[in-house]
Amino acid sequence: MGKIAFVFPGQGSQTVGMGATVRETDHKARAIFDSADKRLHRDLTSLILNGPLEELTKTMNAQPALLTTSVALLQAFQEAGIQPDFTAGHSLGEYSALVASGAIPFSDAVFAVSKRGELMEEAVPNGKGTMAAVLGIDRHLLSIICEKITDNGEPVQLANLNCPGQIVISGTVEGVSRAGVEAKNKGAKRVLPLQVSGPFHSILMKPAAEKFKTVLEQITIRDGQIPIIANVTAEPTQDKHDIQKLLLEQLYSPVLWEDSIRKMIELGVDSFVEIGPGKVLSGLIRKISREVTTLSVQDPESCQAAITVLRGNGG
Repeated sequence: MGKIAFVFPGQGSQTVGMGATVRETDHKARAIFDSADKRLHRDLTSLILNGPLEELTKTMNAQPALLTTSVALLQAFQEAGIQPDFTAGHSLGEYSALVASGAIPFSDAVFAVSKRGELMEEAVPNGKGTMAAVLGIDRHLLSIICEKITDNGEPVQLANLNCPGQIVISGTVEGVSRAGVEAKNKGAKRVLPLQVSGPFHSILMKPAAEKFKTVLEQITIRDGQIPIIANVTAEPTQDKHDIQKLLLEQLYSPVLWEDSIRKMIELGVDSFVEIGPGKVLSGLIRKISREVTTLSVQDPESCQAAITVLRGNGG
């Protein structure tokens, strides 16, 4: 019997009404939404359920909203008694993974990501930084292109290594633009600008990391009961000091998603359960390996379907 990993989506997967049915049908899931509203002293639940989307998409709202929805779905899913061997999350999703691994209590995690969103939005003045997806280019070649442009005074770097042939770059508007042009000249198939409010996972987020340090000092971080594969290293960790350090580095370091999935496969994972809105991660995992099972948990129906599959596999 292969191992199971729970994986959690990051920013960009938010939709108005996400988690509504699980909140209505599961008392533990409802308690998560209530807990978020209480800890943040605002009606986050109403924004998640009713929108408007423009407001929900703002970084400072999207981050706690996605965490809340993912953890509510996790609560419902875990009632079946299925436990993961590893957890991982894409960028913001790492906080859902840390809740799942027992390293951070949910109410502390929702407080932390709410502050994280605010600090990320404040770090770089609006319109100064951006991100773009670069398709069909080797990561080493793209890295060399970014280094050259950074050395010429316009910081740009690899931000998300999602799957073969899909890398997101991040930096100043000019840096990202130049890197995109150069990547196309060197054979990249497409360069797609992303609708984001800042240059996340780039060195320009260093000021946010400095301020975020004091936020992490206010919350409980314990040793994880389940190993988490960290974005920054693509290696498993359970150590609370390690987790705290990596959460700071994560703000300005690349998300090594492809490497993280490959590491889990190497460690014996053959079933990945994406818990949260959308199926972005399931799509990326299938591009990384066709050999593994990907399941999506985003409402009570898909939750039940995933449980049936895993129980059928002897899980």
